[in-house]
Amino acid sequence: MHTTMQTKTAVGYLLALSLVGLTVIVLWFKSTILDSLPGLEQLENPPQEYATRVLDRNGRLIESFYVKRRLYVPYDSIPAAFFQALIATEDRQFYNHWGIHLWRIIKATVKNILAFRAKEGASTITQQLARNLYFDQELTLTRKLREAITAIQIEHTYTKNEILELYANTVNFGRGAYGIYVAAQEYFAKQPKQLTPAECAYLVALLKAPATYDAQVNYERALRRRNLVLAMMEDAGFLSAEQRALYAHQPISLAPEGTGVYRRGGIAPHFVEMLRKKLSREPRLQGYDLYRDGLTIETTLDVRIQQYANEAVREQLAIVQKEFDRLWSWNAHKDLLKAILQKAAQSHPQYLSAEPGEPQQRVLRRLLASQSFVDSVKRAVTTIQCGVVVLDPRTGAILAMVGASPFAPERGAGSRYSLNHCTEIRRQPGSAFKPFIYAAALAEGTIDPTTVIDATPFTYVFPDGRTWSPRGASHAGAVDVATALKFSINTVAARVITQYTTPQHVVALAHRMGITTPMDPYPALALGVEEVYPIELTAAFGTFVNGGIAVPPASIRSVRDRMGREILRCKLPSNVTDALSPTVCRTMIRLLQHVVDGGTGSAVRQFYRYDAAGKTGTTNDYADAWFVGMTPELVAGVWLGFDDQRIRFTGAYGMGGKVAAPIWGRLMAKIYADPSLGYTQRTFPDRDSTLLPLSPEQAKQLIEEDRYAPPPVFLQRAEPIRP
Repeated sequence: MHTTMQTKTAVGYLLALSLVGLTVIVLWFKSTILDSLPGLEQLENPPQEYATRVLDRNGRLIESFYVKRRLYVPYDSIPAAFFQALIATEDRQFYNHWGIHLWRIIKATVKNILAFRAKEGASTITQQLARNLYFDQELTLTRKLREAITAIQIEHTYTKNEILELYANTVNFGRGAYGIYVAAQEYFAKQPKQLTPAECAYLVALLKAPATYDAQVNYERALRRRNLVLAMMEDAGFLSAEQRALYAHQPISLAPEGTGVYRRGGIAPHFVEMLRKKLSREPRLQGYDLYRDGLTIETTLDVRIQQYANEAVREQLAIVQKEFDRLWSWNAHKDLLKAILQKAAQSHPQYLSAEPGEPQQRVLRRLLASQSFVDSVKRAVTTIQCGVVVLDPRTGAILAMVGASPFAPERGAGSRYSLNHCTEIRRQPGSAFKPFIYAAALAEGTIDPTTVIDATPFTYVFPDGRTWSPRGASHAGAVDVATALKFSINTVAARVITQYTTPQHVVALAHRMGITTPMDPYPALALGVEEVYPIELTAAFGTFVNGGIAVPPASIRSVRDRMGREILRCKLPSNVTDALSPTVCRTMIRLLQHVVDGGTGSAVRQFYRYDAAGKTGTTNDYADAWFVGMTPELVAGVWLGFDDQRIRFTGAYGMGGKVAAPIWGRLMAKIYADPSLGYTQRTFPDRDSTLLPLSPEQAKQLIEEDRYAPPPVFLQRAEPIRP
């Protein structure tokens, strides 16, 4: 009996221990496995990171915002050969299992035990998808259990084809390319649907180890792996022997690096960065992540015009920079160099991270003694910077934007997302502001192109007795208005603003035409002393082409989410203004044509032979050089100068007509030589014709035919400017 009692007691203890152990296992399984599994909402909306695409006006990809370069494409847009290669290589029983393959797991486990290490995997495509979507890549029993259970849940949630679609859009193909869309672009510069079976086999071959089997790294190894995938496709019945042999003999022809849609560096980095800043402040996009939510941003840019702008800038700046470097001497600016180096050193990360006091001073002395540091600072501050913007004046659409010099250092001034010299600087326009002076007087009816005005030296006396005398161009006698503007005679402009209109009226007109910066109403306005943004000055000139309608610049058409639903459609700008009469605009165009045809802007004619009108600008001591010009269809502005305004052009070669106007001429020659762009109006309307704004019916037609940018709104005509 005693033995029986002991036996019962032992059994009781064993059962109790078993129950405790089972409870511990259940609790562990619940807390470690079940509680960490994705919920139903996560299964139905997998947490993926998709790149946001920035498209030009014709749907071409400009650039992307991304953490991972991934864009989603549906099942029907992916070639069947890709799925066949995937199934043949990774999971031949894909259509027969329910998320996991038990026999494959047992087989792999036995092999791994015999090999004393994890040598063979047993994951199905669904398990790999679960790992990519929800778990890290660490190889642990806990993770494998979570992965297997999640795979079963995925099979219950999605069809087999939906699982393949998710997998193809999720997996990493190397080079930072996630998903088949980006991989097809990165490796072959193709859309997924254009991939051949051999190219599909290569992309599947990459999945085993993207860096190892990249054909640019080791072509022979990549070829062997690609051909192995083709052989497996034949073995699985997806290819005949003849097809496999045909594809196996094809070379792996990768696209040259950087030639795919995903160009490194981007064709319009400053335009894209401008959009990013604008959209990050857009209330209607709150809750969306530009870097993860796969948005599509349709813009006004045209990559063909952008490419021409890049080329024109590079061609002209190469000449101007060489001339500047030849004439500039630091020996003549020793104090300036010392101040610049001191400031640059005190902004250096090494200096900022050092302890205050002697440690910082040691860093300072070391930097100032470093020839490489000194040379890099010299190069940065003497790089001629530029801002170029091309607009459609009727809609305000920004068609191209060059925000910095292509010759600037990779880091610092002019680098990929450095200061945008179209939108983020304000500089004196110099004589490029004179059209506003003459337009104000024309609007008041006090002058016409034939009005003769004294061009001799001039002094203006203020009511308090102070005086102002314009420096620069004057003339021995009197000239007509057309000649005065053609040759940019300062004394005539000074007399016009003081005797034929007023500074207050000029400021009012400039603001009506789109200049937003504050301006003091003084006679010196005639020489362009108040600072303006290059993009606003350019848009204001577009008012002349528009027959008096001032349309602000526009950059965005619409924003859509990953599924193509429209989130944001840009509304018509609220600050469109009817600023001038069509008659005044027609007269101003004629006057500004003279500037190009034999005047200060005649350098344009070295490159562009069709109708053009515009105005040069050069500020005191050659600090800034401008040319803003118009064709019957386009307006473009060019600014050249330096980020450090103590650095200046060293002579007359730095005048706007010599350095800025040729960029404009080169650019327009390229645009009008390209018939695919559709710009065919090469002459301004006849001087006797009527240049009028669009009627409401014409405006409606414009909206219906062209939705790429906000069309103009025609408001009540503003009160005319009166003396």
